[in-house]
Amino acid sequence: MYAPFFGLRQAPFSIAPDPHYLYMSERHRDALAHLLYGLDGGGGFVLLTGEIGAGKTTVCRCFLGQIPAHCNVAYIFNPKLTVTELLRAVCDEFHVPVPAQAQTVKDFVDPLNAFLLAQHAAGRNNVLIIDEAQNLSADVLEQLRLLTNLETAERKLLQVVLIGQPELRELLARPELEQLAQRVIARFHLGALSEAETAHYVRHRLTVAGLTGALPFDARALRLIHQLTRGVPRRINLLCDRALLGGYANGRAQVTPDIVRRAAAEVFDGPATPRNRRSTYIALGAGLLAAAALAAGLAWQQQAAPLGPAPASANSAASTPAPAASTASAASPAQPASQADSPPAPELLRLADWPPSDDNDAWQALASRWGLPLPAGADACATAAQRGLQCYRSSSGSLSLIRLIDRPVLLTLRRPGQPAALAALVALDAQHATLLLEGTARRLPLADLATAWRGEFSTFWRPPPGYAQRAEQPRALRDWLAAQLAGLSPATSAASTSPPAWAALSRQVQAFQAGQGLQPDGRIGPVTLMLLNRASGVPEPRLDAAR
Repeated sequence: MYAPFFGLRQAPFSIAPDPHYLYMSERHRDALAHLLYGLDGGGGFVLLTGEIGAGKTTVCRCFLGQIPAHCNVAYIFNPKLTVTELLRAVCDEFHVPVPAQAQTVKDFVDPLNAFLLAQHAAGRNNVLIIDEAQNLSADVLEQLRLLTNLETAERKLLQVVLIGQPELRELLARPELEQLAQRVIARFHLGALSEAETAHYVRHRLTVAGLTGALPFDARALRLIHQLTRGVPRRINLLCDRALLGGYANGRAQVTPDIVRRAAAEVFDGPATPRNRRSTYIALGAGLLAAAALAAGLAWQQQAAPLGPAPASANSAASTPAPAASTASAASPAQPASQADSPPAPELLRLADWPPSDDNDAWQALASRWGLPLPAGADACATAAQRGLQCYRSSSGSLSLIRLIDRPVLLTLRRPGQPAALAALVALDAQHATLLLEGTARRLPLADLATAWRGEFSTFWRPPPGYAQRAEQPRALRDWLAAQLAGLSPATSAASTSPPAWAALSRQVQAFQAGQGLQPDGRIGPVTLMLLNRASGVPEPRLDAAR
């Protein structure tokens, strides 16, 4: 209903787990990395817990999509089962044939054990995933522990992943389940989003839904959304959906804190009195009637208007006409004092006003971010190599990749009738790229950037020891990788005191890549190493905070 009013193609805050709207915060990436690490943990239990609506299902879906082809997976989503019902469900999921008259535990465990042994001999792993595991009874959990006793001389045959609410941790803390708790090889509690992550989450879903204009939530509204939802994604979806409906009903292109509060009183059953609630519904109904009349008028105008190019602001939600009665109330509220005292945002730039640029100046701007002296006319990449840096170039990059590697880059811009030119990108937000021109920061709308940038960019990065000579001296690179990955994963660091073999290290790299949103191919390339540098605190410049 409200999507066209805000310049959206579809409603952005459905609570259905649509993969197109997937948002992986650092916490979600860490949770996914723990699950992937557990795949090769040699048996035992992997535990993922989180509050209701924290995104456990999102992580689980990502996990299922990235399980290697050599793994058999059994997934149980309704664990309110007896011991024999659970064993039957596990056999069904693994497609293990059992006798028609099977009734005892032995009737199920024997064929399951034979299946697991055969799969192990064929080089395949077996993973049992149980969702909503807080509903498991103590005797069922004990039977799961006994299943992890199925093993060969080298390794256990079954890996169990338990996903559930915080009560699952309390359940496993019971004295009678101490033996099971000792077999948990990796555990992660998925916390709520921070205030900054909540704002990014809201912006991400609106962008996926087609937003090209200004964000319909002001800074105070986003702060209030985080406070009212406690950073829980499902609660954010419910509140933002109702708040956008309220803004639409009142003809407000900007959702203010007052609208958010009224929406929260409805979706979270807040403390609003019946009288106030009734007044809210009356106002909402009146607003909906006004909005419906407005929509009908706009549709008539569009049909009656002559064909021709749309104005530049046609896709901006802020440019959508509002009912006359609400024009005064639609004005943007005053900015908080903290914002008013902050430095002004860089001046807005249009491509048509772009001054002549010098590639050497662009390289100088990038080098200065690294503290790299670059003599005039010198080869930037050769100079960087003398300081232990390397150049990275991509001909098919994207803004998503640049956001991911989070560092200043040089964009190759191509404008009609002019030679290709480099520009240093130093900040990036949802609507603008900030570029350095002659030492001055200038903001360029992303829509303008898209007309001149085709994915070519260059940047510097700091390779690890042994990277340049990895064919002749692989040990230095292996030791560095092992140390960095061990520092990021307590489970990995506790597993061994010596550097792992390359095969085991490759699996750890895959888990890290998956946690960062990369293709988990195990290849140790520049992008993977840039993200590993960032995660482990290697000093490299970052994109500036957007203003």
